[in-house]
Amino acid sequence: MTATGFEASPWRGALAEVAAQTRSDIVEMSRKAEEAVTAPRDPGAFPTEWRLAMAARIAALNGLDNLAEHYRAKIAEPALRALAVPGAPGRVAREQAVLAFMDKVAAETRTVAAEDIEGLKAAGVADADIVRLCELNAFMSYQARVLAGLAILKGASA
Repeated sequence: MTATGFEASPWRGALAEVAAQTRSDIVEMSRKAEEAVTAPRDPGAFPTEWRLAMAARIAALNGLDNLAEHYRAKIAEPALRALAVPGAPGRVAREQAVLAFMDKVAAETRTVAAEDIEGLKAAGVADADIVRLCELNAFMSYQARVLAGLAILKGASA
């Protein structure tokens, strides 16, 4: 048995087989979800390249440097590429509030409270855009967990 105990588990092969048989469309479904949050038909106040910067920033906050680079590579505008780096400040007060919220949701999820949503509203972020921001962060959390699970199944460290 290894440190995690998972490598010796009889569930390892069985779970991978079940997942492959029952969710063979998981890659395509995940790609569509990624597109929906990074380049939606109605982006609201947050255009695609800004969203890609947030995806890169969230990936970096989660220690997923390859994923962060995947998103950064899709950003042409230098100012938006700069926002992809965790800790980079926003360019205006509204963006600063949004970045603080996105970082907190990505890295300190348990501490997010109603006051954080109210802070976005006070900064002028519309309710529909707050939902869009949360959807992006939720997808990135999903993506991080899937990548960690795949790494475990492949025998790598997550």
